[in-house]
Amino acid sequence: MYFTDKGIEELAARRGEETVTLGWLADQLRDFVDLNPDFEVPIERLATYLARSDDDEDE
Repeated sequence: MYFTDKGIEELAARRGEETVTLGWLADQLRDFVDLNPDFEVPIERLATYLARSDDDEDE
């Protein structure tokens, strides 16, 4: 188990029944980076991963 699994499990437990838009998620990621600029690169990588996650299916 990775350390991040705890946060992911908490997210699913607290918000798992909610429906969110990608616009809302993008705003939350921007706010997080504004408050935590040291995480800019990991958040950029996560956003890029999420944006391109279905690219493999197109091939």
